[in-house]
Formats: sequence, C-alpha cells, structure tokens
Amino acid sequence: MRTNEKFKTSIGGQALIEGIMMRGPKKDAIVVRSKDGLKVEVSDRKFRSKKNPLTWPFIRGAINFFDSQVLGTKAIMRSADLSPDENAEPEKQSKFDAWLEKKLGSAAFQKAVIGIAVALGLLMSIGLFFLIPMLVSSFFDELIPNVFLLHLLEGGVRIVILIGYMYLASRMSEMKRVFAYHGAEHKTIRCYEAGLELTVENVRKQTRKHPRCGTSFLLVVVVLSILVFSAASSLLLELAPGLAAMKGSFLYKLIMILFKLLLLPLVVCVTYEINRFLGRHDNWFTRILMAPGLWLQNITTNEPDDSMIEVGIEALKAVLPETEGEDKW
Repeated sequence: MRTNEKFKTSIGGQALIEGIMMRGPKKDAIVVRSKDGLKVEVSDRKFRSKKNPLTWPFIRGAINFFDSQVLGTKAIMRSADLSPDENAEPEKQSKFDAWLEKKLGSAAFQKAVIGIAVALGLLMSIGLFFLIPMLVSSFFDELIPNVFLLHLLEGGVRIVILIGYMYLASRMSEMKRVFAYHGAEHKTIRCYEAGLELTVENVRKQTRKHPRCGTSFLLVVVVLSILVFSAASSLLLELAPGLAAMKGSFLYKLIMILFKLLLLPLVVCVTYEINRFLGRHDNWFTRILMAPGLWLQNITTNEPDDSMIEVGIEALKAVLPETEGEDKW
C-alpha cells in the first residue's frame, strides 16, 4: 500500500473503551470521551538503560510485548473508569474483593487485579491460538510423517482460529466502537506522518490501516511459528532419536507441545524485530510482506466518526515531542 507519508513516527497507540491511548517518545496519554467531554491523562514514560540486556535485539521483543500487555490492560481499566455507562447500575464490590483490598491496600489491590487480568489474557491467547492448534495437529502425527506439513496444518488451524476470533469479535456491538477507535488511532498517525495539519477533515481522508498494528504483529507470530516450530522440532527429533521412536504416544505429544510452548518467547522476539524492519522500510518487498496484515485490519478496524477522530487528535497532540523529529522512527 503506497502512502503519502513524509516520515515514519515511533508514536503508536491502542484503542480503549470510548477512547485512545497514545505512546510518544517521552509521554503516554489516555484520552476518553465521557458525558462531560474529553478527559485527558498524560504521564511520563519510564525507560530501561540501553546497557540493560532486556533492551538488546532478540531479547527486547518478549519483554516489550509483556510490558505492552500490562500497560494496555491498565489503560483499558482506566478508560472504563473514565467513561462509565450512564445506563449501567453501579457494581457492588464482592466480599472477596473487599477483603483482598483491605488486606493488600488499594494500590496493591489494583496491581493484583491488573496482574490477574494480564495472566488470564495471556493464558487465553496461548490456549486459543497455540495450545488448541497443537492438540489438533498432534492427532495427525502418524498420518503426516513430514514435520513441515504437520506444522503447516497446525499453522492453518491457528490462522483459521485467529481470523474467526477477530471476525466474531467485530460483530459485537461494543467491539464495533472499539474497532472504530482503532481506526481513528491509525488515521490520526497516518495524517501526522503525512505532514498534514491535525484536523478532523485531514484525518478523515487517511487510510485506517497501519503496518505497525498489533493485528499485523499477531499474524506474523502465527506464520513465523510454522517455520520455527518445524525447524526446531526436526532438530529435536534428530538429537533425540529415542523421542522419535515414541511418536504417536501420549508422552510424545505432551513433550512436543511443551517444547513448542517454550519456543513461543523466541517467536515473539523474532516477530518484533521483523515488524520493526517492516515499519522502517517501504518498498515492493516490504509491501508484499505487509499485505496480509493490512488486509486483516479490515476486520479489526472500522471507519470512525468525527467525535472519535477528535479523540485521536487530542491523544496524539498530548504526546508530541517538544523537539521536532525526536519521534522519528
């Protein structure tokens, strides 16, 4: 997809409940539309030292992915607080929640809730997009002796589940608005990268697809897992011939599933570096590689209305660097 961008920014965002979170080079901003108008919260970003091993290539991917899950969960919970449903009755705190908050304290209680939410989200994602396809493919171990074809089947199941999950989510009335805010986030960033004034009219004309979207990231993870799992499994069977002799047994299936789950952080780290490369370059080769992810954004983004675009503009303006070009990708 050719664009009219003048430069690539490092600013990125996430759709929230009736709002958008933007992450700039030095600041984070949450902007939510409530019944009282726009509510804006800006905070300074915290960075690890460049000497920290957690910032090194092929390590930072998994760390940044986990950090983004924590931050995203916090932002979603905060947006829910800032944009209460006028028709909803106030929820009563359960006895367990009240006891837990009393024992841990308010701050620790919030951290515990966020930790549980992140853990449940990761477990659901791993179970739905990885564990189930692994279980399905394991039943074909004896029928498909070729390791690559077996993992191609597994990857096909994974892609079907991913697309099906996103499609079903897009049909939910609540998610339609979230996906529209997702579109507003992309359009606003596209307008900024095109060097245009951040107005509703200019933003509205932009495409709602962006190569650095989390949707594209997930698709690359799925595709890359086929290659990594296939190569690593073949190598494992070569190094452990006794394991190959167990093929078809319950223990063999269990070992292979656990082995591939241990490889997931590697897949995430490599995917992160690939997405960084694709996000920095725009040529025929990168456009071909980005095409499937951009197509998938037809499902995960909707065209926003002007009020949503206003939220995107406010969120982006809140994180713009003081020095021009400081956010250049």
